[in-house]
Amino acid sequence: MHFVDAKGILTGSGGRCGMNIYRGCTHGCIYCDSRSKCYQFTHPFEDIEVKRNAPELLDAALKSKRKKCMIGTGAMSDPYMHCEEELGLTRRCLEIIRKNGFGLAIQTKSDRILRDIDLLDEINRSAKCVVQMTLTTYDDDLCSILEPNVCNTKRRIEVLEEMQKRGIPTIVWITPILPFINDTEENITAVLNACAGVGVRGIIDFGMGLTLREGDREYYYAALDKHFPGLKERYIRRYGNAYELPSPNAKDLMKIFKRICREHKIMSTPEECFGFMQELPEKHQQMSIFDL
Repeated sequence: MHFVDAKGILTGSGGRCGMNIYRGCTHGCIYCDSRSKCYQFTHPFEDIEVKRNAPELLDAALKSKRKKCMIGTGAMSDPYMHCEEELGLTRRCLEIIRKNGFGLAIQTKSDRILRDIDLLDEINRSAKCVVQMTLTTYDDDLCSILEPNVCNTKRRIEVLEEMQKRGIPTIVWITPILPFINDTEENITAVLNACAGVGVRGIIDFGMGLTLREGDREYYYAALDKHFPGLKERYIRRYGNAYELPSPNAKDLMKIFKRICREHKIMSTPEECFGFMQELPEKHQQMSIFDL
């Protein structure tokens, strides 16, 4: 990893602002879109760029805001990679969010988030906290291939259960679903039933498939050659250089997805889930005279 002094930390406006404390990732997920060339990384993806002044930037940014909102993190780089154990920047930023009375929508694949469950609980009690986790593959052996350097799906489900015990709402990303790999009824049903069992509030899916762009595609195909010989050629024959790669089973899988979500009253559209994550209860939006 290497350290930089960032010029700013928050992006976006309105109901939700985003931040990335780290840039790059060490989870090693074979399908990671963040590797795509469009994000213009100037360093190796695994050489994590650390914004060492992130807490100071965040504190100044939140103090200057006239209206409180949800602060999102984890969309591009996981805030709980191995380096967080040593650096603790995510925890410091959570403390600043709590101190300033803002809400939080945080996304991870790591059980390291349990270290900060006390802070997440406090943020949820004083404003709002939503924890998001990605679940793609219920089979442990397959999960270790697709997402090799992070805890498996069953452990992430345990994390979701711990959040449920605290009353912290959770959203699951069941994406990407990889054609010819994890796009089976058995896998999707197992993941969805597990989500229902731990009371997730919503599940995000974009049609049961995968997206590939320049940079991401090459890394993914190299992984296919290593772990699934011959599958790359099958992809090329079926999809060419397409950006969207829907599973051949997408229609049937979406029926299962909609049915299980409906039966358990789980939000099942991206619009519903994003709307929920961006919404801060009105009583918390306006700063009091003591915040000025």
